[in-house]
Amino acid sequence: MGGLSKVLDACCGSKMFWFDKENEDVLFMDKRELETTLSDGRKLVVKPDIVADFREMPFEDNSFYLVVFDPPHLLKVGEESWLAKKYGKLEESWQSDIKQGFDECMRVLKPNGTLIFKWNEEQIKLSEILRVIDIKPLFGNKRSKTHWLVFMK
Repeated sequence: MGGLSKVLDACCGSKMFWFDKENEDVLFMDKRELETTLSDGRKLVVKPDIVADFREMPFEDNSFYLVVFDPPHLLKVGEESWLAKKYGKLEESWQSDIKQGFDECMRVLKPNGTLIFKWNEEQIKLSEILRVIDIKPLFGNKRSKTHWLVFMK
């Protein structure tokens, strides 16, 4: 799997930032499937192409030209809250989980491939994440609470 798709979204969730949620060049992956109605009445649908954990991806090395990694960023959130349903929830082992996920993203990238990493620092600062992954981004935005960083393999 992954040989046909050019792009992997490793934590697709509800695909909320994608313009084309059915893009055939993208393999959408998440560790969960979910269909629920949020407290404000909106439907939330998490329906990935493949159910798998970003810490142990079922793909061969060097499979994708582009990987998008937007892991859960909340540690302190109720298990059944709408925030946890929409964004997922980090576990207490978040440092090793994020490091393992980042390493997996780099592993499945083709040589010279690009990794787009998204992080919201509502609860955990970006500087803490950069210490955990121990690789410097090429560039990204530094001025908002939600960061987009670009890495190259």
